[in-house]
Amino acid sequence: MDHSLEELLADVAAGRLAASAAVDRLKRFGYSAVGDYARLDISRAARKGVPEVVFAEGKSAEQLIGIVTRFLDHSPLVLCSRVSPEQAEALAGGVPGTVDHDERSSVVVVRREDEPPMPERGVVGVLAAGTSDVGVAGEAVAICRAMGVAVVSAFDVGVAGLHRLATPLDEMRAAGVAAIVVAAGMEGALPSVVAGLVDVPVIGLPTSTGYGLGGRGEAALLGMLQSCSPGLVVVNIDNGVGAGATAALIARRATS
Repeated sequence: MDHSLEELLADVAAGRLAASAAVDRLKRFGYSAVGDYARLDISRAARKGVPEVVFAEGKSAEQLIGIVTRFLDHSPLVLCSRVSPEQAEALAGGVPGTVDHDERSSVVVVRREDEPPMPERGVVGVLAAGTSDVGVAGEAVAICRAMGVAVVSAFDVGVAGLHRLATPLDEMRAAGVAAIVVAAGMEGALPSVVAGLVDVPVIGLPTSTGYGLGGRGEAALLGMLQSCSPGLVVVNIDNGVGAGATAALIARRATS
């Protein structure tokens, strides 16, 4: 539940706030405007179980700081994706919280000071076909962990050397993963292979890794969509956030 909403209900229960005043404040819980450039859905985390993720690309440092700061008024945790080094530096010095920057995935996680991590529940697997796919796969890892889901990961296990895949899959089975995110570029074959070997949902994550015709991820996307392996679903190109959020929701529901 949103911390601000908990505080509001507690104030009403304790008699510190009249019901009529609480109604007026509840009307503002739907969204919060920041300047003239953002209308923030401040109830998404409580409604969806997915923490807020701010897409940093195209935003100025000032806009990003303003958005993250406002979100921290309503949530203990905010993720920022596609963050440039300059934006990460600005966040580190400009927001009231602890800032963790993963340069490989370009993800920044901002937490309120002294805010403990969400209690861990469920396990997800994350695979990357090649080292060039690790950045996008890292987005999935970051959002799973932010949602309190443990991650078992293995990278550079693509079909060009399929023998590398056996051990990571054994580790994921032993850990009891509820879903597996598989990031792959080029022809995008790895998710189909994995889906044919495991008994949990596989989320195909096509990446814009490759060259020539279809080298921006189109070939990987189409290959995954055309798969004959049952139990495979596919997100859009480079959508590590969407893949991770979906896998984490599956894992948390599976262990509820």
